[in-house]
Amino acid sequence: MNKLFFMMCAAAFSSACSGGVPSAPASDPQATPETRALYRNLFRIAGRGVMFGHQDDALYGHDWKYEEGRSDVKECCGDYPAVFGWELGGLETGAEASIDGVPFDGIARQLCAAYERGAVNTVSWHPQNPESGGSAWDGKTVTAVKSILPGGANHAGYCLWLDRLAGFFGRLKASDGTSVPVLFRPFHEHTATGFWWGEAQCTPDEYRALWRFTVGYLRDTKGLHNMLYVYSPDLFRDAEHYMERYPGDEWVDVLGLDAYHRQQDWDFLSGGERMLSVLRQLGREHRKPTAFTETGLEGVSDPQWWTQWLLPVIRGKGLSYVLVWRNAHDRETHFFGPWRGHASEPDFRQFAANEQQPVLFEGQLPDMYR
Repeated sequence: MNKLFFMMCAAAFSSACSGGVPSAPASDPQATPETRALYRNLFRIAGRGVMFGHQDDALYGHDWKYEEGRSDVKECCGDYPAVFGWELGGLETGAEASIDGVPFDGIARQLCAAYERGAVNTVSWHPQNPESGGSAWDGKTVTAVKSILPGGANHAGYCLWLDRLAGFFGRLKASDGTSVPVLFRPFHEHTATGFWWGEAQCTPDEYRALWRFTVGYLRDTKGLHNMLYVYSPDLFRDAEHYMERYPGDEWVDVLGLDAYHRQQDWDFLSGGERMLSVLRQLGREHRKPTAFTETGLEGVSDPQWWTQWLLPVIRGKGLSYVLVWRNAHDRETHFFGPWRGHASEPDFRQFAANEQQPVLFEGQLPDMYR
């Protein structure tokens, strides 16, 4: 597709949104020019196709680790993902490596390199339980969130966590000194109960207060203006359930959904169609770009998963991107993306080349930062 076609698609998408594309993210009217441009282009790119994303794609793959220039996605379809996902769990404790064992310096370097090539970066965070010191998955307590809010016993410690996060985000600089924009996705999957911030572990008011304090602290106290904030529940019943803990339009920039294909739990095709249709409508109502922020089938056991499962679910939903989770280098069946030699590789190439619902990779992107 040429530049004129992209402009036509962007114009059509803009006119479909009440009031057109916002000029700046709602969470930060003082966002950097590159961050503002990225925000606008998240709306516009949906008129052209869905950007494909993969977690940790440039760091390691199914049978390799820390090999410069490698990418499981690129080795299957000839191009890097358009969206790179990264994980900061562990940074809050002062550790040098993430909960997946990846040095944070390496994450920062690869994140900045992806920006320099024109890709989009999204960051997740699985912080430890502030009360027990256990992992993010320690959801036995119902007071962890309350404890880190202003006035709580662990509030000062939480501010230290955010100081460390801010240090990382503040150091993300391109070669010309530009602050690299980041889609930050904190406290995700909160409609489930797997994390200490889940819906069984805190009240709606506590969750909203946590979100607002976090955004306000990073933006106002730490002066970060290269951030877009992504709200991404897990499975949800309806629009009311999706919005139950929503902190407000002025605190959120992107509406997302995390929903994995777990055949024993729910029907991915019908459930995904329903939830992403609701998400599309909510995006229109709240004037937010939307994304399928985490998904995948662990082990990709169906060799036609890409075209027979994922493609039908994302088709026509107006999504800016879809991201599948990581391909672990040290766990034989823990992978969610394609890799060279896997049975689903031919199907992934068909998925990548689909014309009815274009899927975009790094080399197909317009300038997302202008």
